[in-house]
Amino acid sequence: MPVVAAAQPVSPIPIITWITIGVILVLLVFAIIVLTVFTRYFRLWIQSKMTRAGIGILDLLGMTFRKVDPRVIVRSKIMAVQAGLDEQEGVTTRALEAHYLAGGHVPLVIQALIAAHKAKLDLSFKSAAAIDLAGRDVLEAVQTSVYPKVIDCPSRTSGKEWLDAIAKNGIQLKVRARVTVRANLKQIIGGATEETIIARVGEGIVSAIGSAETHSEVLENPDRISKAVLSRRLDSQTAFEIVSIDIADIDVGDNIGARLQADQAEADMRVARAKAEGARAMAVAQEQEFIAQIEENRAKVVQAEAEVPKAIAEAFRAGVLGILDYYKLRNIQADTEMRTAIARAGMPASARIGGQT
Repeated sequence: MPVVAAAQPVSPIPIITWITIGVILVLLVFAIIVLTVFTRYFRLWIQSKMTRAGIGILDLLGMTFRKVDPRVIVRSKIMAVQAGLDEQEGVTTRALEAHYLAGGHVPLVIQALIAAHKAKLDLSFKSAAAIDLAGRDVLEAVQTSVYPKVIDCPSRTSGKEWLDAIAKNGIQLKVRARVTVRANLKQIIGGATEETIIARVGEGIVSAIGSAETHSEVLENPDRISKAVLSRRLDSQTAFEIVSIDIADIDVGDNIGARLQADQAEADMRVARAKAEGARAMAVAQEQEFIAQIEENRAKVVQAEAEVPKAIAEAFRAGVLGILDYYKLRNIQADTEMRTAIARAGMPASARIGGQT
């Protein structure tokens, strides 16, 4: 019979082998992570390394965890380093990240700092970041500080073409001005905007023209308006500094004073006419009162004459008046009526009519 060999028992894998496999797996995962990170941030890291921006791989990885876009920070830091802005002026990686997380525009701030540095303006990173977070365009502010800006007065958006002002002699002048301003970086936070400058300059122009005795004085010397307006320091508490005020155009308008005088004369005439009409109405009323009094007195005369026959009859009855006395009285009355008729014959017709009773 053939002899069957007995099965050999399988020996278990040593613990050291399992540890080795685990270490290899960990190293493999770590290598994959490192390779992924290196692949993702290699371009940014090499740019930072070549430009001495001072941003490492771990900094880039930390930006990802802090929800910061590494590309924005790296490019902004590279621009700052290449322009000669060192960290002593506050342009650090942490500061850039903080401004990014606060909702600011990091590249815009860096561009503004570079422009200010080239123009030798005193502008720190903190000030530029504060201006940006305040909602102002910090780059435009720096550019306006370097290259002054021209503002039309009145503004083109206001719908008005002229500033209307009236001299003391009543002549209207129509003026257009141009205001050259430079941004004031120290007061740009909390300072008034262009609308305030336009309003103040317009008020100053109207006041300067209104203080002139005649419009010809203003036409002869338009610069008196600019000098009067500039002397008032209209740029205080604003984000701008007024460089100059130039009168672009000036034209003669209507004679407002003569028009006002004509309107006043018309009003006075209407008042006088109303007073005269009132006086005439009062005179007519008074005349009617006199006519009523005349009629009343005439009625009294008629009533008195009606009493005369009664008195004569009573005198006859009492024996006080005789028949001869009565005839004498009638003769006297007839003589009186005749004399009255003769006197009226020599009077004008209007007088005779007015004097009839």
